[in-house]
Amino acid sequence: MTLQSTQPQRREPSAQRTVLPSSEGVDVAPNDRTMALRRISVGTLGLRRLQSESFRRARALATSARARGQCEALVYHKHGDPLNVIQLKNVKLSQLGDSDIRTQMLAAPINPSDINMVQGTYPILPDLPAVGGNEGVGQVLETGSKVTNVKPGDWVIPSDAGLGTWRMEAVGNMNTFIKVPNVIPLLCAATLSVNPCTAYRMLYDFESLKPGDSVIQNAANSGVGQAAIQIAKAMRLKTINIIRDRPDVQQLTDSLKAIGADYVVTEEALRKPEMKELFKKVPRPRLALNGVGGKSATEMLRHLEKGGTIVTYGGMAKQPVTIPVSTLIFKDVKIRGFWMTQWKRDHGNDLLKEMISQLCGFIQAGKLKAPNCTEVQFQDYQTALKAATTPFISSKQILIM
Repeated sequence: MTLQSTQPQRREPSAQRTVLPSSEGVDVAPNDRTMALRRISVGTLGLRRLQSESFRRARALATSARARGQCEALVYHKHGDPLNVIQLKNVKLSQLGDSDIRTQMLAAPINPSDINMVQGTYPILPDLPAVGGNEGVGQVLETGSKVTNVKPGDWVIPSDAGLGTWRMEAVGNMNTFIKVPNVIPLLCAATLSVNPCTAYRMLYDFESLKPGDSVIQNAANSGVGQAAIQIAKAMRLKTINIIRDRPDVQQLTDSLKAIGADYVVTEEALRKPEMKELFKKVPRPRLALNGVGGKSATEMLRHLEKGGTIVTYGGMAKQPVTIPVSTLIFKDVKIRGFWMTQWKRDHGNDLLKEMISQLCGFIQAGKLKAPNCTEVQFQDYQTALKAATTPFISSKQILIM
């Protein structure tokens, strides 16, 4: 993606215009239509934010940029520490084509993969300069003449990575978006296309699990982990959830059990003989979900049922998965990997839409909630980036546009 970025321009107020003063030296008129649409789409949450002076100034700046064919976005021109390389700039919006839609972004999370992209360590990297973010939810503002699957007011999420969701608005082909119900909670929609999809596919695709079977996972407090707990509960599976020891371990344990976790175990406890007592209450797991790697993955392998499968989808420990030879020979475990981005590209939009529909059904039935989140206003992105790169912060940072 090629971006033309500029610093916000200074505009002098005129006697004929109602203006909002900006701390950044820009005086612009508010756009009543955009503000009204925002009130409708976000409801009470949006109204609270619209009542704050800083948020009104930020929206006025965004309206000014759009009048010049631009929008505000979080841009990086080189790879490195996100706190050092991410900048808030105006970028040029593409012209709306016949098959395109224009969306106002409502909310977008900061995921570990987003951080890795900015750092330059992710397997796929956009051309620089680039807009950060691969997940989020937007509201359709305008459609091209050939667009029939969505209309203004609908909510949409990206169908693949690469959109650059840390922006106020986006223009793209209708096939790069998937419609979601605008009656589900905003944070559920914003965090739907990566972690819940990853958890869903791993639970359904690698073992034929039946009610009463168990699943073991590390990184249980991650976005994928929290989604896996809830989806597994909907499937009537038992979950054994591993977390790192920490000062607030009891608080975290309680929060995971509140969303459906059956058992929560620290990595230290996982290595102790007492684990044998657990498997008198629940069958040994046939499936292990590994988002950490290193010793944590090796310990999970020890507890897998014979012929079970361990699926690796992340490597938070940045250490290799070590597999004892005896585990392969005598337990015949299967070692697999999973990457949601590749799954989407291999299976196409029809199966993706089917899965999104199923997950939205879980949400509407109260069986799937958003992960523990902290909402941060878009212009306060540095606070969100700092929290997202700080160890032991379980709350996912969500940029609210």
